[in-house]
Amino acid sequence: MNPREQQEIRRQMRAARRALSRQDLDIAGARLARNLQSLPAYRRARTIGAYLAVGGEMPLQPLILDAWTHGKHVYLPRLRDAHLDFHRYTADTRLRRNRFGIAEPAVTAHSRINPRFIDVVLVPLVAFDDQGNRLGMGGGFYDRSFAFLHDRRCWRRPLLIGIAHEFQHLPALDPAPWDVPLHAAVTDEQVRWFRN
Repeated sequence: MNPREQQEIRRQMRAARRALSRQDLDIAGARLARNLQSLPAYRRARTIGAYLAVGGEMPLQPLILDAWTHGKHVYLPRLRDAHLDFHRYTADTRLRRNRFGIAEPAVTAHSRINPRFIDVVLVPLVAFDDQGNRLGMGGGFYDRSFAFLHDRRCWRRPLLIGIAHEFQHLPALDPAPWDVPLHAAVTDEQVRWFRN
């Protein structure tokens, strides 16, 4: 798949997401939360990497509230150069907009966690395929931040779970060598596990 084809997929998927109504997103978010809550990996997790949805992305607020209710610690990504830092997110966390207009935690000295110590990371995406390949926005932030997973012979954590609307599923994508595959993908309709 050449860069032009990837850009066309991004354009189509982003347009489809933006076309969803607030009600559609609320319903999809509630269904997604139920699917995630059914996973033993989620129920066991003490630390969750999440995101704040923009542009029709699958909303995680119902799941974040559930995580807080069950004593889990939630972390949000924050851009740092070409990587992501993950910082603790609570109901009192101050947020600021990054250069892409995405809300992220304002930095505090004690709020950062090394991504290697997060149990489950819920990864936003533009499209995903049957092998666990993910097409993101094109910045490579998640791939660089979790590149250490390529070097592990025996996987421990984090578990990378792609979060999407069902229409974002495609039969096949053409990954680059540096792409970090997903362990699973969860949509508003189903859960898919991959052999990565």
